Amino acid sequence: MEYDEPTPALGTVVDEGRGRLPYTLIHGEALVAAAAWALGEAGVTPVDAGTPWAALVASGEPFVLHDPLCPMTPPSFVADCVARAVERGCVVVGVRPVTDTVKVVEGGAVGETVDRDLLVTVASPIVLPATVVAALSGLPTTDFGALVTELRRRYPVELVEAPPAARRVGSADDVRVLEALTAP
Repeated sequence: MEYDEPTPALGTVVDEGRGRLPYTLIHGEALVAAAAWALGEAGVTPVDAGTPWAALVASGEPFVLHDPLCPMTPPSFVADCVARAVERGCVVVGVRPVTDTVKVVEGGAVGETVDRDLLVTVASPIVLPATVVAALSGLPTTDFGALVTELRRRYPVELVEAPPAARRVGSADDVRVLEALTAP
């Protein structure tokens, strides 16, 4: 689903609880700057993380949370997620497939392998439609995995597979790999 005009939305890059990694450089820019650029290019109006929740509610717009650890998420994907959230009235979350082998551990013993086709990892963005923004009194957490778990308990959530460039980084080595993957 692609849209010509971006859907109006407010958004922020969430660097809280992510250590120093969001300030690592990719293509000569800090990860947080790359993530902020993607929001702007997607037509999302940036707001400061300290903006009162009541102001977000009063705007009547969806609210986009972008993780600087997914700095190269394409603006077109962010815009598509915003449009989906508005059109469908649900929370929309960018996810990536799990590629690692996952095992069940019981009683300290490694057991069966979990079918990774049933698993995803939260990437970016998380888009809250205006109705969800109005129903919340604020974000219960800035940990995206925990936030999605909480949102799924209370609201309809659509998981949308994010493109490979939207992959999450967890170390400086991951940043170098993402930089190579997204080289012009």
